[in-house]
Amino acid sequence: MVIALFAGLMLQWLVLQVALRPVWLVSPNARSSHTAPTPTMGGITIVLVVLVYLGYMSFEIGRLGWGLCFGCGVLAGVGLWDDVRHVSAKFRIVVHVLAAALVIWSMALPAPFWLLLICLLGLVWFINLYNFMDGIDGIAAAQCLVFCVGVEIVSPATLGWVSELLWALSGVTLAFLSFNWPPAKIFMGDVGSGFLGLLLGSVLIYLWQAESLPLVAGLILLAVFWFDATYTLCVRIGTGQEFTQAHRSHLYQQLALRRGHLWTTSVFLIFAMVWLMPLAWLAVTYATLQLLFLAMAIVPLAVLCWLFEAGMPEQREHL
Repeated sequence: MVIALFAGLMLQWLVLQVALRPVWLVSPNARSSHTAPTPTMGGITIVLVVLVYLGYMSFEIGRLGWGLCFGCGVLAGVGLWDDVRHVSAKFRIVVHVLAAALVIWSMALPAPFWLLLICLLGLVWFINLYNFMDGIDGIAAAQCLVFCVGVEIVSPATLGWVSELLWALSGVTLAFLSFNWPPAKIFMGDVGSGFLGLLLGSVLIYLWQAESLPLVAGLILLAVFWFDATYTLCVRIGTGQEFTQAHRSHLYQQLALRRGHLWTTSVFLIFAMVWLMPLAWLAVTYATLQLLFLAMAIVPLAVLCWLFEAGMPEQREHL
């Protein structure tokens, strides 16, 4: 973690110098929550450090390591391309499916076809929702840290190389967060958000199938991201909106519009530490009640989504 932290800090400083060029600046648009042009592609630091670790460990862990390395690497490459020049949605979704399929294949899961298909669709959705949720300063990196540290704390098993991966990911993400904390000096970009979506989703599936962490416990740690994104999408579809268009109607975006980025990201971290992490631990300790703990994790989010009208047309009056 310490090595990744210092490597990340140095790399992030270098990336920031490059990203200050006009081609890397992101101007405010219909989806963004920032008000001034800000450099992007900051997530490339996370990608580089993690891929170096995965490449090194692949000689030991074999097919899974190479699958993660190539799958996540290709996805990051397309994300970087999209950060510089627009990539069509059709091309992106094809790459998402192929990258997720490569990772699922590399896991060699002893599961029926229908379950493999669910895992594939879940990974593709998680790639996209992580991108959707990377809309305000610090929140995407904070979710990554919550998951990594949470898994290390609540998992009842020895995680081996996965533990090393999560600590390395925590270190480099913390380095990035020091530049991305509100007010952000640099954004993660698609190069980082898609990469993290596939990587965290893959780790969750791998730990579940290895019986190192219950699936529900991992979903609790990631509850804010998958519930907000899924709820908002369902509302937009149900109300007949053009759900493929850019928008700022996610719960976290509504909170940021009213309270600011710093307040929203800070409250997310507090909620994760005092509510989600204990519930994830309870789901591990009392497995027969894990669905109850999952419900307890998402009920506050559901109430907030309803109160703040997540997913509803943006021209509605702010509270």
